[in-house]
Amino acid sequence: MAVPLFDPSTPLAPLRRRLQEAIEDVLERGQFILGPEVAAFEQEFAAYLGAEHVIGVANGTEALTIALRALDVGPGDEVVVPSFTFYASAEAIPATGARPVFCDVDPETFCVTPETVKAALTPRTKAVIAVHLFGNVAPIAEIEALGVPVVEDSAQAAGSTSPAGRPGALGTIATFSFYPSKNLGAFGDGGAIATGDAALADAVRTLRFHGSRDKVTYERVGYNSRLDELQAAVLRVQLPELDRWGAHRRDVGEWYAQSGLGELATLPQATDGARPAWHLYVIRHKRPDDLKGALAAADIGASGYYRTPIHRQPAMAEWGARVELPFTDELARTHLALPISAALTRDQVDEVVAAVRDANLG
Repeated sequence: MAVPLFDPSTPLAPLRRRLQEAIEDVLERGQFILGPEVAAFEQEFAAYLGAEHVIGVANGTEALTIALRALDVGPGDEVVVPSFTFYASAEAIPATGARPVFCDVDPETFCVTPETVKAALTPRTKAVIAVHLFGNVAPIAEIEALGVPVVEDSAQAAGSTSPAGRPGALGTIATFSFYPSKNLGAFGDGGAIATGDAALADAVRTLRFHGSRDKVTYERVGYNSRLDELQAAVLRVQLPELDRWGAHRRDVGEWYAQSGLGELATLPQATDGARPAWHLYVIRHKRPDDLKGALAAADIGASGYYRTPIHRQPAMAEWGARVELPFTDELARTHLALPISAALTRDQVDEVVAAVRDANLG
């Protein structure tokens, strides 16, 4: 049977009527920017996360830049960021005038640790971006104990939990992406920033609207970065399903382990006490690209996402040229994402594992 890498459509099928009604309500109201849907979603998502404030913005990348700006990150500052992650995690830093400083990650959890962050700290460090990669949960409190504020990049971790709470409410400030393939996805671009600090929340609200509080006086050079009403309405319909979808994603990870995949590849490990709602289910294998080809021949989706880590990307040469990150390089060579979604079945998981076994790649 065909097994797609992603399946964002099937979980939405039971919600189709409610989604259509929500969109129709916005069209009927005729208010499309910063209206009641955005305000309601901000309140509902804040309650879900356990955060005091949520501010909707246009996308996850701008969420990171605005969060850094709210922390007064600017020229002359440094921001520590992992290199094994999506490019936007680091791309957001130069937009503030600051310099990215790349750190390594733990090879079993794929997340930054206090040790990998500490190795990259300097007197110029103004913030740390800690990525909850693939839905796993980075140890935010332990990293903040190093004395530098942490920006949680929670783009891939909506629906995950940890003993300290949900991603988005674990550090000084957090960011989310609602790109359609995410665990909580809009029907286009969207993002949000969460914080428990009222002053930071006020700064974010000002920055997302051209640096103005009242559309008359412009206090800062800001951004035109607002979550729109249609996307907020779509997200509000889906938000009550997020825990159920997250639980299914966890089940899929358990099914992979129960099906014997660990005998054929190295499985991802949750951080201590975390219950990841896996956004991507990423294994390690000695021959990942050969395995991807074998799975494709069986009509099974698979992908390597970060074959070239960020510090080796051409645009980051100024900051990454002399950086050595052994675990990052190893993960870049050996990782492979297998199918996962909130609709993947046990039979499909067994099909994937059988295809990995049949590939006989050692």
